[in-house]
Amino acid sequence: MGFLNWVVTFSILCNFLAISTLSISSFLSKEELANISVNFLNLAKRPELFDWIVRIRRTIHENPELGFEEFETSKLIRNELDKMGIFYKYPVAVTGVVGFIGTGKPPFVALRADMDALAMQEEVDWEHKSKIPGKMHACGHDAHVAMLLGAAKILQEQRDDLQGTVLLVFQPAEEGGGGAKKMLESGILDNVDAIFGLHVSPISPIGTVAASSGPIMAGSGFFEAVIKGKGGHAAILQHTIDPILAASNIIVSLQHLVSRETDPLDSQVVTVAKFKGGGAFNVIPDSVSIGGTFRAFSKESFTQLKQRIVEVITRQATVQRCNATVDFGTKKRPFYPVTVNNKALHEQFRNVAGQMLGIDKIIEMKPTMGTEDFSFFAEAFPGYFYFLGMVDETKGRFESGHSPFYRVNEDALPYGVALHASLATTYLLEYQLKSTTRDQNVHDEL
Repeated sequence: MGFLNWVVTFSILCNFLAISTLSISSFLSKEELANISVNFLNLAKRPELFDWIVRIRRTIHENPELGFEEFETSKLIRNELDKMGIFYKYPVAVTGVVGFIGTGKPPFVALRADMDALAMQEEVDWEHKSKIPGKMHACGHDAHVAMLLGAAKILQEQRDDLQGTVLLVFQPAEEGGGGAKKMLESGILDNVDAIFGLHVSPISPIGTVAASSGPIMAGSGFFEAVIKGKGGHAAILQHTIDPILAASNIIVSLQHLVSRETDPLDSQVVTVAKFKGGGAFNVIPDSVSIGGTFRAFSKESFTQLKQRIVEVITRQATVQRCNATVDFGTKKRPFYPVTVNNKALHEQFRNVAGQMLGIDKIIEMKPTMGTEDFSFFAEAFPGYFYFLGMVDETKGRFESGHSPFYRVNEDALPYGVALHASLATTYLLEYQLKSTTRDQNVHDEL
C-alpha cells in the first residue's frame, strides 16, 4: 500500500486529487492528470518562484560561457542545488552537473538542460546584455538552465513522495561539442529509464508546444578538405595546377549527391559553407581548403552520404591533377545521430501537455534538418524532445537561434518549469502503477 499512500500525499499537494480508494490495477484518469499538470503550472507561476527563475536566467545570460568552459554557470547551479538540499555529482564531462531528487532507487527519469553559449557578440541593447565580449547566449540555454532549476525547486518540495528518482542533467557543450555523448560515456546515466528535454521556440506562440513522434531532427556531421595543386603566376597557367578550379568542380559535384543520387522523399543536405584559398589577384595558390556540413534522417543515408563525400572530393581532385584529403574532425565535433522521439513518451507528453495547455495548443512538428545532441541520449534510452513556444506579437519580433539579436520571452519560463515537473512526476506515477498492475496480474495467475 506504500504507493497508494504516496498518491494520497501527492493529492494533498495538488488540492484536487482524492484517490485513496484507487484500485491497485487502476491508472491515472484524465481528471487526475489534469489536476497534476494544472497544479504544477500554478506553482510555477507563483510570483516569488517566477522572479527567482528570471533572476537565474539573467545572471547566466550576463555571463555566457562556451562549451566545456561553463565553470561559473556550473558553480551557480551547484550553489542553488545546495540551497535546496539536492544531492548532485560534479564534475561530469568536465563541467556538467547531475542532481538527484527522490528515493535514489528505480525508476529513474531524467530532465535535461544544456548550459553553453555561442561565440558571437550580442547586439540586443538591454539591461542584462552579455558582459563577455564575443560570447552570447543566443540559443536559449540560459533559459533552459533556469527552467530546470525551477522544476528542481518544485520537485524537491515533494521529494519524500516520489516513488522513484528524478535526475537533473545540466549538460555542457551542446553547440557542436557533443557534451551529451561525454556525459553518457561517464556512466552516470546508465540506469536511466527515460529522458525529457526541451528547447524554447522563436516561431511558436507562448502557451503552445511543438513536437511529434519518431525522427524530428536530422543526424549531422562536418567535413573539411584540403585540395593541393601547384601554385604559380596567373599569366603562365601551363606551369601551374589550379586547386581553385578543382575545388570549384568539387563543390558543384557535391551538390549532385542530393539532386541526383538521393531519393527525393529521403531528406538530405550537403552544404559547403567555407572556401579558403589564395591571397593575390594574380597568383594561383598551392592549395585550397573547403568545409561544410552534411545531414540525413537515417543511419544508412548518413553513412552513404559520408562515403560519397570522400569519393567525390578525392576523385574530382584527381581529374583536375590535384590531391585531396578529407577530415571529418570527429574528435572535436562528433557526428550527431538523428533525434528520435519515443512513441510511448509521445503519448505521455500529449496527455500531460494537453491537460495543462489544451490539446489545441500542441502543434504537430514537422521534421527539421537542424540537429540536437539530445539525440545521443535518445539513442541510448527512450527520449523525448519538444519545443516550448515563446512568441508574443506584442513584444516584437523574436529572432531565430544563433542570431546576435536573439531574445527570450521570459513569460514562457513557467510553462517549461511546469512541463518538466509534470512529465517527470507522471512518468514515475505511470511506471509504478503499471509495474504494480503487472505484479498483481502475475499473482492472480498463480
